[in-house]
Amino acid sequence: MDSISQAALGAAVAGAVAGRRCTPKVLLAGAALGTLPDLDVLLDYGDPISNMVKHRGFSHSLFVLLPFAAVLAVLWKRVVAKDWPLWQLMALIGLSLITHPLLDSFTSYGTQLFWPFAVPPVAISSMFIIDPAYTIPLLVPVLAAFIWRSRAAKLCAAGLTISSLYLVWSLVALGMMKDRVEENVAGTHLEGQPVFMAPSPLNTVLWRIVILDGDKYWEGLASLMDEDPAIDWMPMVRGEWPFPAPPPLLIDLERFTKGFVSFEQQNDDLVVTDLRLGMATYHPFSFVMAMQSENGVWALTEPTQLDPGPVLPRTIPALWLRLLGAQHIDAMLCNENDCFRDEP
Repeated sequence: MDSISQAALGAAVAGAVAGRRCTPKVLLAGAALGTLPDLDVLLDYGDPISNMVKHRGFSHSLFVLLPFAAVLAVLWKRVVAKDWPLWQLMALIGLSLITHPLLDSFTSYGTQLFWPFAVPPVAISSMFIIDPAYTIPLLVPVLAAFIWRSRAAKLCAAGLTISSLYLVWSLVALGMMKDRVEENVAGTHLEGQPVFMAPSPLNTVLWRIVILDGDKYWEGLASLMDEDPAIDWMPMVRGEWPFPAPPPLLIDLERFTKGFVSFEQQNDDLVVTDLRLGMATYHPFSFVMAMQSENGVWALTEPTQLDPGPVLPRTIPALWLRLLGAQHIDAMLCNENDCFRDEP
C-alpha cells in the first residue's frame, strides 16, 4: 500500500496498543515503524527486474521483523521507555512493523512474508495499492488522536476497526468476482486456465480480469454495479520469448508474476511486461530484455525499465462510468462510438 496508509496504520496500531500511555510521540513512532519496511526501495540489486522482484523481500518477512521488534523493544526499554512493561513495548513495535507487510499482501504486487523460505510471494489481490476508502477512515481518527489525547487510544482502535472491516469487504468482493468469472468461462476453452483479477484504481467495485491462453490472453472488466453478469472479453496478443531457453532474470520475473507476462516487439526491442499491474494501455512494469539486429537475430541486453508515461485524463470518466455499470466500455476503456484514451 502507499506510504500514507502504512504510516496511518502504524500510528493507529501503536496508539491502540499504548492505551493510556498514548501520546503524540507514540503516534509518530508508530507511523515511523509502519513505513520502515519500505526502506528497502533504497537498495539497488543491480538491474530493474531484480529491484522489482526483490522489493518487499527480507524487510517484509515475518521471520525478520519479529526478532527485530524484540531486540528493538529491549533496547528501547533500556534507553528511552524504562517505565513501560517490556511486553507492551514488544507488542507495540512488533504489531506496528508486521501490519505493514500484512496489509501489503492484500495487493497484487507480491509480498515475501516467509522469506528466506522458498514460498511464493503472498498477493491476495483484493485491494488496489491506493484506496481512499481504506485510508481515510484510518487517517482521520489518527489525526484526531493528536488533538483529543484523552481519547487517543479509542480513536485509534475505532480507525483500525473500520479499516479492517473494509479489508474484509474486499475479500467478499473478490469472492463474488471469482464466482462470476467461473460462471462466465464454464464450458469454454478458458475454463481451468490461469486467472488473475484485481480491483481497478481507488476502489473495490470495478475489477480487472486477465486469463492466459497460450500465446494470447483475454482481458475483461466487471463491476459489482453491472446488470448483465456476462463479461466482455477482449483477446490480446501475449507473444513469446524468442530464445530456446529463458535467462535467469526472466525466470525470476515469471515466478514473481506467476506467468502473467507478455512479450511485445517495439521497433528493435523486445519488451516484457508484467500483466498484473496497470490496465488498458498503462503498465508501469515493462522491461526491454532483448534487441534485434539488422539481420533479424535476437540478442540479450541489459534490462532497462520503460517509462509508462502519464495516466491520461480521459481515462478517468471511462473508469467512473464503467464502475457505475456502463458495460459498453471495454477493457481498453473504449466503446463502440468513442475511445476514452488518446491514440498513440
